[in-house]
This record gives sequence, structure tokens and C-alpha cells, in this order.
Amino acid sequence: MTFPGFGQGYFDFFSDLTLHNERAWFTEHKARYEAEVAQPLLAFTAAIAPLLAEISPHIKADPRRVGGSMFRIYRDTRFSKDKTPYKTHGALQFRHAAGRDVHAPGFYLHAGMNDCVVGLGIWQPDGPGLQKIREAIVEKPEAWLAARDDAAFAETWTLAGESLKRPPKGFDKDHPLVDDLKRKDHIAMHQLSPHAFMDPDLPRQVADMFARATPYMRFLCRALDLPF
Repeated sequence: MTFPGFGQGYFDFFSDLTLHNERAWFTEHKARYEAEVAQPLLAFTAAIAPLLAEISPHIKADPRRVGGSMFRIYRDTRFSKDKTPYKTHGALQFRHAAGRDVHAPGFYLHAGMNDCVVGLGIWQPDGPGLQKIREAIVEKPEAWLAARDDAAFAETWTLAGESLKRPPKGFDKDHPLVDDLKRKDHIAMHQLSPHAFMDPDLPRQVADMFARATPYMRFLCRALDLPF
């Protein structure tokens, strides 16, 4: 499957969906969603798969329509005050083969009307996993700093995510890396323009950005006893 770039129709669909976020409208435009949104996302996944394999054989890009790298368009509204049924963006996650869900280490792509980003790392790891990362930072501070402050990584990626207000239990509040120990997420983001998403060369460009994060991703995976 070749990747033609995300067309203007991709962004127009989400523009219209924002104005008509209801089941009747989506049902009427389901074919449009499949052609303008799902197919480009799946094509991107197929195109980047061999490029990701060169970065790490353990990070998987799965172009299956269901159960693969593409997130569902349907929102989980069970615990939200916002009951609109559909997401107003498309998203992909290329996660570690050992991961079972979105909390696994991996790479990420998110494209909506005015919000186009790529990301990486591990989002909201479980308690034991986060504890392992914190312990690895304390036990191997030089390795952590070499990964976090790697020149190629730092010039491309911006650390993001939530942090605790206070140091986590069991860690020194005066530790020189206390801000990193407070992190609840270990993720990094890079903003792109919608125009960049229309480029057929996007898979290679994104893979190049992911490759620059190799030291950071390797540290996180090793902290979790995972190969990278």
C-alpha cells in the first residue's frame, strides 16, 4: 500500500465532524471516513513499518483495520461529561511488541484539524513500571542524562506529560534529578503542520525523527527490562 500523503479531504472531514459530532451524521458519512481518514492512516502505517524495523525490531506498525496501530474513532464517554461520540482527530500508536495497550513504550502520531503531532515514550505507565524507570534514573544518572540530553534528541523533541507536585515516596526531595523523578509520563512531542502531513515522504521524515530518539527509547525500555 503506497502512502499518498494525508489529503485535504482528511482535514475537511474532521472540520465537518467537529460541527456535526453525532451518530446520524457519521453514519451518513461513514464511507467518506473510510476513504479520507482510515485509508491514509493505514497506508501510513504500512509505509513506516519497514522503517521502524530498522530503528528497533521490537516496535511494531500493524496496518490491520481492527486491532492494529490505528486508534478507533469512537470516544469512550462512560466517565466523561463530554458525550460527543467521535474523536476529532486520527491517531496511530506503534508500540513495543511486549506491550498490551496504550501504556506500552512506543511511537505515536496524531493528526486533527489544527493539531498535528508525533510523539514517543511511555504514557502513564503502571505503578511498577514507573517505579522501575525512577529507580533506573537514580541508579544510572549518567546514562539517563546522556539519553535525555542527547543533542539529536533534544533538538527535535520536547519532553511533555504530567508530573507530581511533590517527589514520589521513597525518593530524596533534594535529588539533582528530582524533576525527572516526579514525572508520571515519560513522553516527548514534536509539532508538525497539516501541510507536512500532506507530504508523501512523511513516513521517512517521521521515521528519521523517531530514530533521533533511540537513546531515550533504549533507556526507557531497558529500565522496564525490555529489549530495544
